Amino acid sequence: MRQDGQLEILTLCGSIRERSYNAALIRALPALSPGGMVFVEAPLIVNIPHYDADLQQLSGPPSAVAALVTAIRDADGVLIASPEYNYSVPGPLKNAIDWVSRVPKQPFAAKPVLIQSVSGGLLGGARMQYHLRQVLVSLDALVFTRPEVMIGMAPTKFDEQGNLTDEATQTMVRTQLAAFATFVKAYGQKPQVV
Repeated sequence: MRQDGQLEILTLCGSIRERSYNAALIRALPALSPGGMVFVEAPLIVNIPHYDADLQQLSGPPSAVAALVTAIRDADGVLIASPEYNYSVPGPLKNAIDWVSRVPKQPFAAKPVLIQSVSGGLLGGARMQYHLRQVLVSLDALVFTRPEVMIGMAPTKFDEQGNLTDEATQTMVRTQLAAFATFVKAYGQKPQVV
């Protein structure tokens, strides 16, 4: 928690597209939060090379990974907004998590994590969320469960400028963020890294 009492929530986008709906959702969060939350953008995952155990052993994690690890450790909670690719987690996001999982003193351990997803299809990224939950549980993350936010049919919920305009979806996001804030306060603790 910051000195001003606000929760610092790291936002990690699973899409690397310039006009990503998931990035648009992240931009909408401050206006939809219950107050008491500050959203900090994670380092871009597009800058992380493919995971390579040989590279890891030779020189340790690349600087982009080290920056992401630090950002996760410093945050009170992590919010991941991601599309679904082929029924699962997009490659760049999975790759970033794979790198982070290899550092000592796992930064996701005991870290409250919230998942959101936006897609152009009807299911709104539900299958990606299922797979991502499995990955995060293996890292000992405290994955928030309900209410869920899975936004389908994205072109009908966002305008041409990427603004979230659907009132029912805005209400759903507000409700989830308020519940997540309570969850973080109840269960989140920044472990001391020595």
